[in-house]
Amino acid sequence: MAIKGRNPTANESKHMDNVSQLGCIVCYKKGFRFVPAEIHHTEGKTKEDSHFKVLPLCYEHHRGGRGEEPISRHPWKRRFEKEYGTEKELLELVEELLSAQSQDWIRVWTRAYKTRGYWCY
Repeated sequence: MAIKGRNPTANESKHMDNVSQLGCIVCYKKGFRFVPAEIHHTEGKTKEDSHFKVLPLCYEHHRGGRGEEPISRHPWKRRFEKEYGTEKELLELVEELLSAQSQDWIRVWTRAYKTRGYWCY
C-alpha cells in the first residue's frame, strides 16, 4: 500500500534535514540532547507547505512508544499533547531552535572572517 503524499521540493527536503538534525524535540524538552529523530508531519503530506510543518521525534515518541511513558504520537495524540505540549507548541520550539542555530552559524562565520582579516560581501 502506497503512502499518500507528494514528494518534497529541494527546499522542503533541506528543511526536514535541518529539523531532523535537531534530534527528538520531546527528549530535548526532557533534558536529553540529540536523540536521533525521524520526521513527523503535523498536517499530513498532501497539503501545501506540509513538509515545512514537521517535528523531529525519536522512534519511541513518534510511533514506537506506549500509552504511558514514553507516549508516542501515533496513536495517542491526546495523551502525547497533554504530556509534552501541542504540536503547534512543539513546532514553535523547533522554529526557535532552528533560528538560534542559524544565528550561531552567522556568529561563527563572522568571527572566522574577522579573525582571518577578510570579508565576503
